[in-house]
Amino acid sequence: MREPVDLRRRRILAAVQARGSARVRDLAAELQVSVVTVRRDVEELTREGRLRRGHGVVRSTLPAQELPESGAADGDTVAVVVPERHSCLYETLHGARTALEAAGLRIALHIAPQVPGAERPQVERALADGARGVLLAPRWRSTADEEADHGWLAALGVPLVLMERRPPRGSALHAVDSVCSDHWYGAHLAVDHLVRLGHRRILFATRDDSPTARTLRAALCEIAAAHPLVEDWAWTLSSPSAGVGTPDAEDASPDPTDLLRRLGATAAVLHGDVDALMLVQQLAGEGVRVPEDCSVIAYDDVVAGLGTPPLTAVSPPKDEVGRVAAELLLGRLDGGRAGAARPAQRVELLPALTVRGSTRKRVSEA
Repeated sequence: MREPVDLRRRRILAAVQARGSARVRDLAAELQVSVVTVRRDVEELTREGRLRRGHGVVRSTLPAQELPESGAADGDTVAVVVPERHSCLYETLHGARTALEAAGLRIALHIAPQVPGAERPQVERALADGARGVLLAPRWRSTADEEADHGWLAALGVPLVLMERRPPRGSALHAVDSVCSDHWYGAHLAVDHLVRLGHRRILFATRDDSPTARTLRAALCEIAAAHPLVEDWAWTLSSPSAGVGTPDAEDASPDPTDLLRRLGATAAVLHGDVDALMLVQQLAGEGVRVPEDCSVIAYDDVVAGLGTPPLTAVSPPKDEVGRVAAELLLGRLDGGRAGAARPAQRVELLPALTVRGSTRKRVSEA
């Protein structure tokens, strides 16, 4: 499935704003598209005044986000390690960078490839280069991947804050600082909105290849099962590739539209925006109108508002997750021994629901 142009350009913009500048060929490699495609996107973003283009390099137009002319001094760098091809975490980077640079620290950004264990060499390289602390969002496609990282992360030796990751209770990382969106609350917002509109049969389609995806799936299923007004519900993967590498992916139908029909559902919640937009297109091709015949909610709200119709969406506080994570890390670094001795914090930030044109009150059948 080709990535929508608007989403790709938003990812480029977020990546450049997070770093201050980036090489075109590096952006092309990260987004897995051609250099020509990135150049065209950069040209359009430059015409809109959102980026500045140089010879093979693109820079942000936000003065506060430009990198210093000289590199940060030794010991003034914080490593940020995020997964490849993860647009939501690029927005998180923006919040983290703002807080860190205001404190005189520079981000050293490391992109972890889509293979198990990819974060460890990135973190070790950053520490060898003198990073004072680490902000980390591991991919952790499976529970086994996560458990394999617990030991070395717990013994890292520098302040560490996890972003959008919540280690299990009693694990080696239980006492590590972490900042997450409260995805249970986000799921509650979506289900509550649909129930209030009169929908009683709801389809849930999520990814199943990250801690966020698994948390969201569990929350949606728990809330629907306990809700007295939800008559029936079902879960499936949001796309055929959304659960690759997970142990239970084979038990899910890869086709949300098929399950929607079999369930007789009048509403759906999808994680994330692209899969929700694709569902609306597929339904339109089958003569099912959104929102007249089926209400649709997206979970992420990166490009949900650009759809036709614009999608009602739950928006995790991505920028705030990065900002708060950076502030926790700064507290550890600036407090010296006192900072290192502080109790660990596990912060949860609440998502918000933005109502747009893809949901409406259900009209009861005569």
